[in-house]
Amino acid sequence: MASTARSLGTHVSRRQALKAGAAALAAGRVLRVRPTSARELGEKLRVAAVGVANKGGDDLANVATAKDVRIVALCDVDANYLGAAAQRHQGARRFADYRRMLDEAGPEIDAVIVGTPDHMHGAIAIAAMSLGKHVYVEKPLAHNLAELRRMATLAAEKNLVTQMGTQIHSDQSYRTAVEMLRQGTIGKIREAHSWIGGSLSRPATAPPEQPSPVPPTLDWDLWQGVAQERPYAEGLYHPFHWRAWRDYGGGTLGDMGCHLFDPIFTALELEAPIAVHSAGPAHSADLYAADADVRLSFASTPYTTGEFTIRWTHGSIKPDASPAQLPPDAALPGNGSFVVGERGVMVLPHWSMPTFYRDGVPLPGEVKSAGSRNHYHEWADACRGEGATSTPFSYAAKVTEAVLVGKAAGDFPGQDLKWNSSALEFDNPEATERVHRQYREGWRPAGV
Repeated sequence: MASTARSLGTHVSRRQALKAGAAALAAGRVLRVRPTSARELGEKLRVAAVGVANKGGDDLANVATAKDVRIVALCDVDANYLGAAAQRHQGARRFADYRRMLDEAGPEIDAVIVGTPDHMHGAIAIAAMSLGKHVYVEKPLAHNLAELRRMATLAAEKNLVTQMGTQIHSDQSYRTAVEMLRQGTIGKIREAHSWIGGSLSRPATAPPEQPSPVPPTLDWDLWQGVAQERPYAEGLYHPFHWRAWRDYGGGTLGDMGCHLFDPIFTALELEAPIAVHSAGPAHSADLYAADADVRLSFASTPYTTGEFTIRWTHGSIKPDASPAQLPPDAALPGNGSFVVGERGVMVLPHWSMPTFYRDGVPLPGEVKSAGSRNHYHEWADACRGEGATSTPFSYAAKVTEAVLVGKAAGDFPGQDLKWNSSALEFDNPEATERVHRQYREGWRPAGV
């Protein structure tokens, strides 16, 4: 099947494509690369995966079961993970560096799954999208707001098929909640509360003074990628605890916010936030705070009573259950959301069906399931030209933007911050510095 590079009549390397894109932008025009369509040519969708273990491995396994999909390339900085994935996907080319993969195997790839730690989502996705590749990117889409905006812009400019890895979006629990809110089951919506009952584990409060030997199977330089260089420390970063560290993850809000905010954004058609206030503790220099209390404000929509707020809490700070109108013998779930409307409240546990209350009594009426869909197959089918995705970047970037704005507010507890989405600016210049990150030399994504 002819790839994007072949359709231009020559092999186009990653560096050549990025140089061409920069030249086009400088000239005041946009380089457009028509995305590939396996269905049009009657061939399988050729998929590459970057990050092939843990959640990335789960993504890879599920996409591989979609109709007319062939896994052609695997990329991971951990040789053990890469070898295990290669056993399951015989014939796929192996790479440690995604840049080399795109350079050498780019013409053989139609679409890319990005299942790495958060700090590399943007760099990998931008590189792949610049070459006209469709992408499936785990949540949150990006580690910072500047990368996020570039990803959304590229998806629109190149007309690419994109999907954010919030699989619960396609589960019957969230789909039913969205449908019932849209139907006006509890009337127009006043406010929402979302929470995680705990926090990410953190085995240290600061980087260790003495580094650990780097395992021979791990390329630590490639794992760090865009982040500033620091010594390897066994058990602190790879493979799991990176989520709590500011250089690599997004804390509990970054890890779970895109999930819990998703049905609220979908049902109410929210845009990016307009203001944010953090009442929790400040982040430290290296780690996100274990507890959080963030209130995000949004402009009104046809589904809200006016300006709308979501209060996010996690860790030792618990949600205020009083607006939930629960029966005396009921309690809020450990993780989830509740949405307050004019005629009642919807309580939505994470991964369970919604329940509805008013003044301490369950609302009458049947909660009829909206059914589930396969989030992964939806993306693969859309890449072949069959249907569309339900969390494209045109939508998912708004949800991720709210998460990243809330994450930034954690550095300014007690301050009311206004957010100008179109300008990517807070009304506090110091807060605006959080829009970008400090990149290691040679690692800044093109256009960011």
